[in-house]
Amino acid sequence: MRDELAQVGPRLRAARMERGWTLEDLASRAGMSASTLSRLESGKRQASLELLLPLTRHLGIRVDDLVTMAAPDPRVRRPVIRRDGLVIAPLAPEGSPVHTYKITYPPVDDLPSLKVHDGYEWLYVISGRLRLRLGEQDLVLTSGEAAEFDTRTPHAMSAAGGRPAQVISIFNDDGVRMHTHAVTAQPQD
Repeated sequence: MRDELAQVGPRLRAARMERGWTLEDLASRAGMSASTLSRLESGKRQASLELLLPLTRHLGIRVDDLVTMAAPDPRVRRPVIRRDGLVIAPLAPEGSPVHTYKITYPPVDDLPSLKVHDGYEWLYVISGRLRLRLGEQDLVLTSGEAAEFDTRTPHAMSAAGGRPAQVISIFNDDGVRMHTHAVTAQPQD
């Protein structure tokens, strides 16, 4: 938090300079002395809402623009899930509003049994061929193809042919519970 607050002055100065205003220009508009503004910009005076609100109003920016928090580490560090021959690699952080996974389907002789559950699924085939049984339809999707369906329709998926199929899958909350529940997470290889 201290680092974010240290950036208020430089961000304030940058916003003022972008508009081509002098210290005196902005200070007079905001009803304060140029000396006070100078000390704010240099970090020699602690910023308060009483000082920042008139400044941001005249600069046409939000206080949030001056105290932007540092971005968290964007890397996803969640264990890979292995279940029924599938390798399910989470691509979004725990608690993310979008549940995204890279799923590797192994080649199998028989299509798994059809399942029905609440939810929706969106998928994109990265490599290989994916057999998608959706209701009465028996489809084979190839690299670069996508599908979206209501998972209340009976469905099953597996690799088609002798090679694994890699797929990016996106689920809503109901779909993610069905695809990742009751599994044991294992460390990534």
